[in-house]
Amino acid sequence: MSHYLMVDIGAGTMDVLWYDTEADLHYKAVVKSPVKYIAEKAFELPGDLVVTGTEMGGGPITQILKQRAKEDQIVMSISAAATLNHNLEKVRSWGIDIVEDAQADDLRSDKKYASLVLSDLDAGRLRQIVAGFGVPFSFDAMAICAQDHGVPPPGTSHLDFRHNMFKNRLEEGPYPHALLCEPDEIPAAMNRLSSIAQSAEVIPTEEIYVMDSGMAAILGGSMDILARNRRKIVILDVATSHTVGAAMLGEEIAGFFEYHTHDITLERLEELIRNLCDGKLEHRQILEEGGHGAYHRKTVQFKTVDTIIATGPKRRLVETSNLQIAFGAPLGDNMMTGTVGLLEALRRRKSLEPINYL
Repeated sequence: MSHYLMVDIGAGTMDVLWYDTEADLHYKAVVKSPVKYIAEKAFELPGDLVVTGTEMGGGPITQILKQRAKEDQIVMSISAAATLNHNLEKVRSWGIDIVEDAQADDLRSDKKYASLVLSDLDAGRLRQIVAGFGVPFSFDAMAICAQDHGVPPPGTSHLDFRHNMFKNRLEEGPYPHALLCEPDEIPAAMNRLSSIAQSAEVIPTEEIYVMDSGMAAILGGSMDILARNRRKIVILDVATSHTVGAAMLGEEIAGFFEYHTHDITLERLEELIRNLCDGKLEHRQILEEGGHGAYHRKTVQFKTVDTIIATGPKRRLVETSNLQIAFGAPLGDNMMTGTVGLLEALRRRKSLEPINYL
């Protein structure tokens, strides 16, 4: 018997899936994302603030701390400050003080400061969620996904950098599960995923794995019943922050694109899907439009695609599409797409028996 815990850390929600391989039994939860949860704490804490912890997803946390620094003293550890920007001088320009991690930890005992800890993975909060499942907080393996832009070399676009890391990995093995990593396999530049793996060390699990959330969503979407026995499929995951589309040839990724969800229109999305399949997307063009980029390995031909499957919390965007787009629900739940991708990547990594995700 093996018990696995999968956690998909998004901008809007954190999706949790517990799975028992022997009983073929699962429990699940969708809760407020860590970035929203901690941003609310940052807003509510009074007076001067000392911020410690690790790099995590920024967004609303960045905005709140920038605003608070105009009225209160905000002191951040070097590790926590990377959440706001990897250029620490830029963070300082917002009126935020940055100190060594040890010094920031010492300040937590100073009554002058309220304390805020940044982390994508809060073991205490996760324990409470799993307690609601009625199962032990102990696992044979744990897999977590999040989006990590990485820390590019000076002068290199973080979008280009992230894209090239994906491209290099997929050239070695064109399968989404190839992006599943154990802690010692995480590229050195992927600070956020490394921080998540480090945070997971306090959780009672035999093994820890991390994965990019976009690749987890692609794999999870391809496990939907609508994709069964279909060779040429398009997976479209319209998430809170980012939208990723992938053309698949069997288990292989033929190509993909990634965009900011708030920047994309239905008309442009339909065009992207067609061009993705026909091999007409260019990485540079997508970057110039404000997207994250595009990757092409093989041409699928849009007119020969068997099915297009949409998942993600913002998939309502394609509800009125002129394309024949089906709404997927791997393991019976659209919101479990990323966690199903993690579970399937783990299954393939460990050569386990196939899982029916109906």
